[in-house]
Amino acid sequence: MTTFDQLVRKVRQNLLGYALSQESVSELSAPMGAGDTTFTCDTETVNNLSRGLVEIDDELILVKAYDSTSGVVSVMGLTNGRGYEGTTAASHAVNSLITSSPAFPKVRIKEAVNETIRCLYPDLVVFGSTELTKLAPVIEYELPSEVEGVWYVTGQLIGPSKVAQPLPNWRYNPEARSANFPSGKSLQVFDYVTAGQAIKVVYSKAPTALVNGSDELTTTGYPERFADLITYGACKRLIPGLEAARLQLQSVETTERAALVPPQSAAKAASLYASLYAERLQEERTRQFDEVPNFATFQGS
Repeated sequence: MTTFDQLVRKVRQNLLGYALSQESVSELSAPMGAGDTTFTCDTETVNNLSRGLVEIDDELILVKAYDSTSGVVSVMGLTNGRGYEGTTAASHAVNSLITSSPAFPKVRIKEAVNETIRCLYPDLVVFGSTELTKLAPVIEYELPSEVEGVWYVTGQLIGPSKVAQPLPNWRYNPEARSANFPSGKSLQVFDYVTAGQAIKVVYSKAPTALVNGSDELTTTGYPERFADLITYGACKRLIPGLEAARLQLQSVETTERAALVPPQSAAKAASLYASLYAERLQEERTRQFDEVPNFATFQGS
């Protein structure tokens, strides 16, 4: 099963190529605490660690100076240089990788992955279901708070057939009175269902964001096959940042690579990933209606 960490690696490989980039990488030779203002890197893996940003796990750290003899790196601004650019200062184990000036920090990739997952809704929904028991004098029933929309409703017929027929006359109320329905959401059923029989409600809900690196993609509510779709979506969000580097007069993009990488290259790459994303999105949207037909399908329209 694809995990959050594996999704991040897939996105990173797409952005940097399967041979990765030429970023300088070292490793911690001693553990680092969340409040430490120095850390020690392996002197055998790096000759120089210039002033600027480094990444350790998901944290960005602002470097002040590097002692090539001892391998000790000083943090600029002391604790102000920890958890830089909105990341979180954290403890890091020995042998954790140190990446100098990461082109795409992990924290930004994780944000793009979750933004992509969040924005798949409502084109692609996560399904949930609940069962209600028909009460003779009642037409309105409470729904779970996670409900965003009702996909279809069926009512159990009496007798041994065990058939549940689609109910055409119902109304989803997303603004139900909380005094009567604490979740604030309810379903009004106007079709006849024999008292005591079950009413099944299949509803749509938003996906769940990924938090921990070990979280599996399926915890979002989406199936495993969405991995490539999410990868394409994250890439199209991140690649335009490379084009913005050209607007900085002192950037490496402007001075060294401009002659080799034509203008608009990043924009064209982003457009390619946007096309791949749109194609896969349409495939999954079509499949969604085939696998879980909604009420309109039940009525033959």
